[in-house]
Amino acid sequence: MSLKKEYDDIPGTFVFDADRSREGYQLNQFCISLRLQRNRDVFNADESAYLDKYAMTPEQRDAVLKRDWNGLLMLGGNIYYTSKLAANDGINFQELAGIMTGMGSEAYRAMMLGGGRSPEGNRYQHEWDEKE
Repeated sequence: MSLKKEYDDIPGTFVFDADRSREGYQLNQFCISLRLQRNRDVFNADESAYLDKYAMTPEQRDAVLKRDWNGLLMLGGNIYYTSKLAANDGINFQELAGIMTGMGSEAYRAMMLGGGRSPEGNRYQHEWDEKE
């Protein structure tokens, strides 16, 4: 797990930095492998066996199998790589963002078309704690 960073206080995201990149190397290698149809076919036939080719942590492997999208990012996944897994499952990027935010696809789309998430109360996690 990464050392605590000042930017860990940003709500709703996991900053993909050098430490997360190292943590997620095998996870991201797996995800990017899904860009090839032959790899998707093998993965879809037996997910667990395909994952054996990658030295992921048990937590990363579990997150893949459970499709824990936010967990994948927390465990070092890069959103552009983990989206390959979502695409394999027939989930486009807008739908994935909707799932990850808990908003759903259409609400997420409307928010983004409306200018994105308001910064009010979303600058730092400690702002949320202060309101409770």
